[in-house]
Amino acid sequence: MKRVSDKPLEPFAKKFRGLFYGMTKWHHLDQLWVNVKEQVNDDWFIYAIGHDVPVETTAADSVINFVDEMDTLLHKEHDEDYCGIVYVDDAETPAFIKIFDPNNLGVSCGFSDNPPLPGWVMSKMKPCDLQAAFPPPKSRQRWWKNIFS
Repeated sequence: MKRVSDKPLEPFAKKFRGLFYGMTKWHHLDQLWVNVKEQVNDDWFIYAIGHDVPVETTAADSVINFVDEMDTLLHKEHDEDYCGIVYVDDAETPAFIKIFDPNNLGVSCGFSDNPPLPGWVMSKMKPCDLQAAFPPPKSRQRWWKNIFS
């Protein structure tokens, strides 16, 4: 994995770049949400990328509400006959879930040295600032700067 700096990755960022399984079909996602709800307690962090990094876990009832609202949003705004925008570390006993924003997908699947960040992360591990851990490549930063100079 290429990085902009030589600073070691925080455990959350390492896990974030680890092995995940895609929920390719809607019924896979439905089962994932069932598994989350069956195992829910107060140990989930819910992180909206680009907003403040949560420092406390979310109450179980709020996790269930988030899952229900997210499911509605994904079905409404990802109008495809496949899912493919939710990734999980373990579908049976999930502890880390990446949810890509259907309105900002970029290249969320496949391989890239600089894949886009998801819109949301659900994790039982305390998160770090993913935008700081994985800044855009220098070439993209120079391109952006040149537009406005």
